[in-house]
Amino acid sequence: MFEAYAALGISPEVYAYGEAALERLQSRFSAIDKIAEYNQAKVISAMQKNRVSAACFAATSGYGYDDVGRDTLEKVYADVFHTEAALVRPQIACGTHALTVALSANLLPGDELLSPVGLPYDTLQEVIGIRESPCSLAEYGVSYRQVDLKEDGGFDYDGIRAAINEKTKLVTIQRSKGYATRPTFSVRQIGELISFIKGIRPDIVCMVDNCYGEFVETIEPSDVGADMVVGSLIKNPGGGLAPIGGYICGTEKCIRRCAFRLSAPGLGQEVGANLGLMTSLYQGFFLAPTVTAGAEKGAIFAANLYEPLGFRCVPNSQETRHDIIQAVELGSEAAMCAFCQGIQAAAPVDSFATPVPWDMPGYEDPVIMAAGAFVQGSSIELSADGPIRPPYAVYFQGGLTWAHAKLGILMSLQKLVDAGLTSLN
Repeated sequence: MFEAYAALGISPEVYAYGEAALERLQSRFSAIDKIAEYNQAKVISAMQKNRVSAACFAATSGYGYDDVGRDTLEKVYADVFHTEAALVRPQIACGTHALTVALSANLLPGDELLSPVGLPYDTLQEVIGIRESPCSLAEYGVSYRQVDLKEDGGFDYDGIRAAINEKTKLVTIQRSKGYATRPTFSVRQIGELISFIKGIRPDIVCMVDNCYGEFVETIEPSDVGADMVVGSLIKNPGGGLAPIGGYICGTEKCIRRCAFRLSAPGLGQEVGANLGLMTSLYQGFFLAPTVTAGAEKGAIFAANLYEPLGFRCVPNSQETRHDIIQAVELGSEAAMCAFCQGIQAAAPVDSFATPVPWDMPGYEDPVIMAAGAFVQGSSIELSADGPIRPPYAVYFQGGLTWAHAKLGILMSLQKLVDAGLTSLN
């Protein structure tokens, strides 16, 4: 085994360091496998209940009327997420697009959007109008208010109560940390927040940005009161096979409006050809619980390698996990670049490329991204990225297999050691 890793550029010292960490993680990995097994049964049950057949994989074009594969897939998603309805479409370009559809469909001029978890992820800031952009919600007369988290990462319930007013129509809850080094929220925490908000105003729509969190736990935010859960198919639920797409699961009322916004008023879910992608979307969803488990193991492994070396990790090496992202505060741009170069060097695609920071659309700071992926931008595949700003945190996620996630983390550490940016001694 060592010879195999040595051929990929891993030194005996880094390999041994990694193996020592693995010995401490077997019980945690076993617990993750149990969650994956439960979620696998949940997905299979939904597919069987909805009589998924080979006919569901047939391609449709044009308007896509009577697309049995598309309509059945949406029933499968609704059953897995325990919601009244679902919108699962390749016409949704990414997670930000899915969130934009959900927000713009359920907010009208004069309404107010509230974020009780602080500043949203960078790309959503222009959607809302926090940073000025054409076609933002602000431009269409939707106001925005936010309540920052407490210093310990908890919810400011007094501040949230004070922020809710007669204009508050929708609350957006970002489950994962985004480009912030704050804790990811558990489904239980999200449920408590939703219950608090509904206790003040039951009519407020609660939407959860579920990206990176699907299948990490045995329940989803829709099981604890969320009116909508939103995500990307090139993250967890696509299982690495979905080449594009997003999903919105929720109440019939919310999803109906989302479908009208995605296509056109009066058309809704009746149109939207699958373009021959159904096999990948079904099979990816089938594989998603196992793929997610491998990615989660990679995140835990990363924390257990980097934290003993003095790097702050969020979550830390011992905390329970509620998404697949591991943030590591590296302290310098040089260390961020070395880390990402290691992830890129471990990739099956474009391993020869050298990632460098660049001005990426939708982001305020230069961003460095390492992603040698089969699907461009697929965050469930081995990847690492981060904005070039203090505390110079890199965000590692993905790995279609645990073995690949392991290699990526070892290679990232190898690059830091080679550059003299850390020492194993």
